[in-house]
Amino acid sequence: MGGLGAPRALLASLAGLLVACGGQDVTDEASVDTLPPQSEEAFLGEESQALLGGWPRPSGPTTPPVALALEVENGVGKPLRVKEGTTFFINQIDIRAFVTSTKDEGLRNLIRQSDFGGLGWLGVRQVDQESIGAPGPYTRRRFYRDAAWMALPSHFIVEQVDARGRLNGVPIILNAGSEHQRRSNVDDFFIRRFRGIQTATGCATPDDCSASTSFEEEAILELRNAYEHARRQTLTLRPDTRKLRLRWSLRPAAPYEIPVEQVRDAPYAYGFRIGVEPLTPPGPDGTYAPGTEITFQLTLRDGAGNPLHPRGYLPPYNQVAPDGTESGLQYYRAFFDATATYYRRKHRERMLMTQIIGPAQDIQPIRSIVALEAFLDPAVDEQVVATPERDGVFSQFATLPFANVLFGGAFVDPALWDVPNTDTWQFKLPDNAAPGTYLVTVKGRRAYLGEDLPASTTIEIQVGTRQRTEPQLTTGPCTSCHSKGGELSEVLHGNENRAACAGCHAPLAFELEGPIFVRTHFIHSRSNRFDAPLHQCSSCHLTKESIQRTSKAACLSCHKSYPDSHVAQFGPIESMYVGGGAESFQQCTGACHTRHPGSGL
Repeated sequence: MGGLGAPRALLASLAGLLVACGGQDVTDEASVDTLPPQSEEAFLGEESQALLGGWPRPSGPTTPPVALALEVENGVGKPLRVKEGTTFFINQIDIRAFVTSTKDEGLRNLIRQSDFGGLGWLGVRQVDQESIGAPGPYTRRRFYRDAAWMALPSHFIVEQVDARGRLNGVPIILNAGSEHQRRSNVDDFFIRRFRGIQTATGCATPDDCSASTSFEEEAILELRNAYEHARRQTLTLRPDTRKLRLRWSLRPAAPYEIPVEQVRDAPYAYGFRIGVEPLTPPGPDGTYAPGTEITFQLTLRDGAGNPLHPRGYLPPYNQVAPDGTESGLQYYRAFFDATATYYRRKHRERMLMTQIIGPAQDIQPIRSIVALEAFLDPAVDEQVVATPERDGVFSQFATLPFANVLFGGAFVDPALWDVPNTDTWQFKLPDNAAPGTYLVTVKGRRAYLGEDLPASTTIEIQVGTRQRTEPQLTTGPCTSCHSKGGELSEVLHGNENRAACAGCHAPLAFELEGPIFVRTHFIHSRSNRFDAPLHQCSSCHLTKESIQRTSKAACLSCHKSYPDSHVAQFGPIESMYVGGGAESFQQCTGACHTRHPGSGL
């Protein structure tokens, strides 16, 4: 969208609402056109507040606004409990509609019956498919895009209303843009994803769901990570506010209503901090010797530093999942709300997890697959995912609670979900650990009184030397796009240290797309938020050598097909993420694909 056309259109929409509520009619063309020129980024917030300046504003000390997450399912807003009198900006909007069916009818039932049915589905098409569950039965997901409603520019208006439904504060206007448009400086969210999904369970093979009688059809809208200019649009909840009314320009006659309960004496503050410390002291010279087993402990705190759990203790899984604790503590919850990289609510997975990787100068992607058995073994709390001999770097990770509790409770013994957990764990350095700096990271997510935030913390330990070593990254700078609210410190896990990713993001037998290079290629190849040509590797890669890894996983997360000769020699494409199965991470040959056309390298 160019110029001020989009903001002026939003202003006209808001003005119409104001007239309906008894406000001044400011919609005539002359008055809009004579508005003073100003930046596109500032236009929406300043103009909407100028129009609504008649409402009194709360007085008192100014504190940073809190990120608010709004959720709607099948037309019904999820009730919000929030701190009384808090000032918010809208950081997340999740809207989902779904229907179930006993027959494979694509999205037909969704279009006929759902809350999204009247939005316009002309042009919708299947663009990807993925199956999981080997050796079966399988769950197959089909992903759809390009429906008319996804292509139409749209916006949201958030209003606070009293018990009688009367507007009682300054509305916020949020520009969602269109799935068919690239990033614009009038977009209000860094992440924008509109799609349709069909999920079939009980399939005999990855492609054969003919015997299945369980199909879910859904439409999902995800807006996340407000840009800086959108964060300046705030609403302070008044004492008489009972609901938030969420108006979507594609459903002008049917706003969503989100009930609001204001909590006066909230026991915790907003915000999220993660602390991690080694309980095992280093040697007299401040370093750890190879072969040492080091105990670490985490502390999860709110923004004011209050701990979210007793020291030495994490509650049983059943007391946390799927909705969290009173303090906002979260565990892995994809057992209850399935996720899919890029396409479905990966931010709601909320895994609490830790890793060690090093030495820093040897950090690289991990391609060795972690077997499911390692997650279920009751004797193994921390998984070794990389060894120096096999992978050129050492890494371990652990989920919290441990994987044998998370996955063991889901698939082996449900009683494990009632067992109290610990906030400590042990990483054992290999006997041949190379000297250097090792990175220890913890990442998690807190959902508390309307705020849904990621956080991560990385500390460094020295192994075998006091000399600090640094990673040699072959990609960057991500800040070319990840800025103004989309920084790596804000999105994903809230982790801007890219060297501290590879340990957690190893390929798992049940989630082969785990590695960062797979996810980065896949997401950027599907997203319209990436501004550079996809074939231009130099947009992200810094060296020619860094694009010469040839494997299914390296290539087929972007490319959807390859020649028949490759199918005959290497097998068909079975996974939209990595191309195939375990063999996808093997180097094809050092002689093939040593260059990429148009790469710029």
